[in-house]
Amino acid sequence: MSGDTALVLGGGGLTGVGWEAGILYGLARAGVDLTAADLVVGTSAGSVVGAQLTSGLLTPQELYERQLGDPAGEAVARLGTGLIARYAVAMVRSRDPEGYRRRVGTLALAADTVEEAERRKILAARLVSHAWPERRLVVTAVDALAAFDRESGAGLVEAVSASCAVPGVWPPATVGGRRFIDGGIRSATNADLASGCARVVIIAPMALGSRLVPSPAAQAARLREAGARVLLITPSAQARKAFGRNVLDPARRDPAARAGLAQAAEHAAESAAVWAG
Repeated sequence: MSGDTALVLGGGGLTGVGWEAGILYGLARAGVDLTAADLVVGTSAGSVVGAQLTSGLLTPQELYERQLGDPAGEAVARLGTGLIARYAVAMVRSRDPEGYRRRVGTLALAADTVEEAERRKILAARLVSHAWPERRLVVTAVDALAAFDRESGAGLVEAVSASCAVPGVWPPATVGGRRFIDGGIRSATNADLASGCARVVIIAPMALGSRLVPSPAAQAARLREAGARVLLITPSAQARKAFGRNVLDPARRDPAARAGLAQAAEHAAESAAVWAG
């Protein structure tokens, strides 16, 4: 992917949406506006933030303020211990990343979830625009790997629905007759899609990785090795506490956003150094 600057927004549930919005607004208040990136890569929660950020209809402050307040009426979902254990079994039994993704895809297709149309309607309501932006926005999902953009033929709501299709929690999303699951199954950030950009800021609500799913730190290191200036921002201890035990709980989005806003000050100087070149 070519371009001078890239903003990579990782997955992390509803708390990830809130925390990323807080980080972005806090950095903007400190004079570092990441919203002007030439390329925005969004995975799962990051696809929701990225779609709104690039719409041209919201300032960082407005995006942040949308995360605050009582989430009355929003359904609470959960990544239960049983489902996490099934992910772990799939990982142990898989020899390579492709095998792991196939196993998790099979799990997703067999899961009893809400109807796909209902889930897509919820995500459509969260987006301020359903049209692809003029600026380069890439939204990730997993079949083998899909990197949806304006030229892909997929609608923006379709792409975001696919990127947010947490296996076993939400239904796989149908795009062009194929079924897709959450882009975070390949990587929490898919930051490798920013390859070729000179300056990259990665905001990653989830920092872990494994032998089959590269961590944000590993992907950031590879970008640096290729010559890019890279900043990786992950949640502070206070932010992780604000997330609570269920990243899919709408009630945790507000405290996560406030934690992101508070944490942003810690990264303002280094963000400015990377972004200004």
